[in-house]
Amino acid sequence: MNITVLGQWHLGCVTAASCAQHFNVTGLDFDSALIADLRQGKAPIFEPGLDSLIRAGLSRGNLRFATDAEACAQSDILWLAADTPVDDNDQSYTAAVLNLLRRCLAHFRNGGLVLISSQLPVGTCRRLQAEFPEFRFACAPENLRLGRALDAFNKAERVVVGMADPSVKPLIERLFSPFTGTMVWMRLESAEMVKHALNSFLALSVTFINEIAGLCEAVGGDAEEVSRGLKSDARIGPQAYLGPGAAFAGGTLARDVVNLMGIGESVGQPIPVIQAIKRSNDLHRGWAFRRLTSRFGSVSGKRIGMLGLTYTPNTSTLRRSAAVELCRQLAGCGATVKAFDPVLASLPAELSMIELAGAMEGAVRGSDAVIIGTDYAEFRSAPWPELLRQMREPIIVDANRFLARSLNGAATVEYMTVGRCA
Repeated sequence: MNITVLGQWHLGCVTAASCAQHFNVTGLDFDSALIADLRQGKAPIFEPGLDSLIRAGLSRGNLRFATDAEACAQSDILWLAADTPVDDNDQSYTAAVLNLLRRCLAHFRNGGLVLISSQLPVGTCRRLQAEFPEFRFACAPENLRLGRALDAFNKAERVVVGMADPSVKPLIERLFSPFTGTMVWMRLESAEMVKHALNSFLALSVTFINEIAGLCEAVGGDAEEVSRGLKSDARIGPQAYLGPGAAFAGGTLARDVVNLMGIGESVGQPIPVIQAIKRSNDLHRGWAFRRLTSRFGSVSGKRIGMLGLTYTPNTSTLRRSAAVELCRQLAGCGATVKAFDPVLASLPAELSMIELAGAMEGAVRGSDAVIIGTDYAEFRSAPWPELLRQMREPIIVDANRFLARSLNGAATVEYMTVGRCA
């Protein structure tokens, strides 16, 4: 089977490299610099194991990369896996993705299967089907998990697929059989809605427990204990997204919340619960800044260490990073911010207000407070008793309680976490 994967940023190159273990795959993108790097086995973003998997596919000869839309001409499947841009208001710029697809469909063979995994609003597949009746369309919502994307793709718990034409089912079963034994079939609109609803439900869970956490801070409770109590109920369960901590960031969850808000508005359907998710999360994004200003009165003149800048561990992306947003806010209020991130050797020019340390100790030494911005495993194993002695004041701001065990017994530390007043 021949597959063309359109879009070679994070989702697309993970998809192409994984599929090339079993099929002949062309990774297609119109960014020539990006494709040049991929041809050398270098992914555009850090993801554990991804460079090695790309190089293995190139060596076998069943993975190649192209910038010419004609590369999809003889493929059995044209798989749209381009990342959908999101603006600062979490609105999706879908036109950019659809224009890429239209450019390729001019060369794709009649009767071919167009599989949509890019995050696009519900109804997109049906509109494309009407615009291009010569092709068959299906939707398999993406399941990208930054930092563990290869495991999520290659050992998928299940794959949701929406289709209008039953004739595509055997081809899709063949495509996904190396990765999962569980297929969940449904109509096109339902599959598109699954992605919106799933991310919005996760977002709702995050905002719910963080609102409970705010009440715990005020009344003397411990939100972590409350979370354990909730998860012990079989109607909720131990895997529920109910860990008190930082607000969700990065754009993925917020994008689908905003998508549902737009859908509700377009069809005249009130959705007050969905609308409240974004308001609640936006308010909680200021938690760390509020705790620091409450503690110091003002952060002006304070030296703040930031450990971790990336959106999530084991990725190099700074896009929509909550840690970066907090650094901007602190620097704007007169604080000096020095950061360390294990996967970053430099920062873009627009982040010149952040000084990047070459080692963890450089960000911690002489600081008035240290913030855990990204939960990197190596931060847990750091020599904290020694590091705390190097700080002006041993204050650790750790929304997710990532260092709770590492700091256990450090009597001098002032440990600020979501959902606990002290």
